[in-house]
Amino acid sequence: MPRALALAVAPGLCALGLWLALRPGDGALALLLVAGGILLGGVLWLESGPGSAKEIALVATLAGAAAAGRILFAAIPGVQPVTVITVAAGVALGLRAGVAVGGIAALASNFVLGQGPWTPWQMLAWGGCGAVGALAAPLLRRRLPFALVCFVLGFAFSGLMDVWEWYSFYPHTWAALTFQLGRGVWFDGAHAAGNLVLALVAGPELRRLLERYGRRLRTEVVWA
Repeated sequence: MPRALALAVAPGLCALGLWLALRPGDGALALLLVAGGILLGGVLWLESGPGSAKEIALVATLAGAAAAGRILFAAIPGVQPVTVITVAAGVALGLRAGVAVGGIAALASNFVLGQGPWTPWQMLAWGGCGAVGALAAPLLRRRLPFALVCFVLGFAFSGLMDVWEWYSFYPHTWAALTFQLGRGVWFDGAHAAGNLVLALVAGPELRRLLERYGRRLRTEVVWA
């Protein structure tokens, strides 16, 4: 798709989705269109930034590792390493890398776990985790703050997906929303607790490793 056309399509999808959201029974389609518009805009933003082949390879490797970890832990509902890896990437490598790792990890892992209308919102949610890591990087260089933020993001991610499912498939009532959030509270807690444990065990070490790679990627050799 030409860039100019994509720039026009992205806000159009969001606007159409918001219009459909006002009509009862179209919640799932509305949210899918909104997510599609945001993701298209995000892709254009990611493509516009500088990036070497080595940096792209590192982001792809991290996303692949996160996706593989999610698949490996699939037997334990809610527990997976994607959030921790994505936040670490954001802290160590910056905003673009953090967002890209989260989005690609969600998309790649769902080729095994199952694609569906939930995929765009999982991509946005995990991309948002990478953005939080980048924007709060100065505060997340110690083990405990890093782990606590990952713990909170576990609830935030799961809560967003609960709200997406409610708005897409259930009556738009407070009773239905309360039921949906209550039904998922154990999975949300497992996600948050898993993030906390993984971040306490390996979060700072992963962040330091990625920072070393990041410095190497940005090092330029000047021949006199």
